[in-house]
Amino acid sequence: MLIFAASDKGGTGRSVTSANLAYQRALMGDDVCYLDFDFGAPTAATVFDVPDARRAAEDRALHSYLMGEIVEPVRIDVWADTEHRVLRNRPPGAGRLILMPGDVSGGEFATTGDNLRRCVDLLLRLDSEFDLIVVDLSAGRSYAVDMALEATAQPELSGMDARWLIFHRWTRQHIVAAAGLVHGKRGILAGGAARGHDADVLRGAIRFVRAAVPDPESALWSQATPTQSAWMQQCDAELKQLASHHGLGYSQVLGSIPLEPVLQWREQLITDQDVLDSQIATLETWQAFSDLAARLTDDTSWEEA
Repeated sequence: MLIFAASDKGGTGRSVTSANLAYQRALMGDDVCYLDFDFGAPTAATVFDVPDARRAAEDRALHSYLMGEIVEPVRIDVWADTEHRVLRNRPPGAGRLILMPGDVSGGEFATTGDNLRRCVDLLLRLDSEFDLIVVDLSAGRSYAVDMALEATAQPELSGMDARWLIFHRWTRQHIVAAAGLVHGKRGILAGGAARGHDADVLRGAIRFVRAAVPDPESALWSQATPTQSAWMQQCDAELKQLASHHGLGYSQVLGSIPLEPVLQWREQLITDQDVLDSQIATLETWQAFSDLAARLTDDTSWEEA
């Protein structure tokens, strides 16, 4: 299965959440491949704590592959090559976790012709090898998003299950921007239809993920004054109404990730040791990642409301 991770703006938590979902699925026993299509500003190597990926990305990464400058993009075995002490040994029962990094200096590229053919070929080969392929796309209506829409419209990929996660923070600006990315005049649905996608099928394959969502009832905000707490409750209610108005209501949300102090300071994987041993991360965040990872392939979570 293909999982495309998109967002209209940077700083939505798209990459760090996608990496955590890939990690969680690998822990569940799936063989997972993470493609960093965030060309120009790839961050997956940092999240997975794999410094070799940055060196490899100089001339052997995905942008170079799509441009035809190399025959095969480099693969990084996260379990074997990470410097994260918890991840150094593959846990019993865990599946493979492979990172294909993006080029640090990658930029614009054609989304048709030979470039498109190389993308389709890569996805076909990976689909036969991995249970889950997570593709982290550049923010906005980018060339990477266009490539994903072009590739999945090709007949060779018609039988491949492809789903889209649209990430946004829990603010007015991000809600409106996420809605525009999907439903706008030049959004994903319009772009997909122009390339031959069935609009209804594509719409059914899109779900939203709310990231860095403050919970006024959580211990994190226990020191808020009654006035502050009431204001937060009012803002939350207004945002829920706004999201529903723009087509991002509850039935279209696959999951929400709570505001996590650790991730505000450092983009990283959240492990059970972070929650249970060092206790630097919250159990709520760990559980949210686990639940969202499970819903990626749970068909009932993708049924039309």
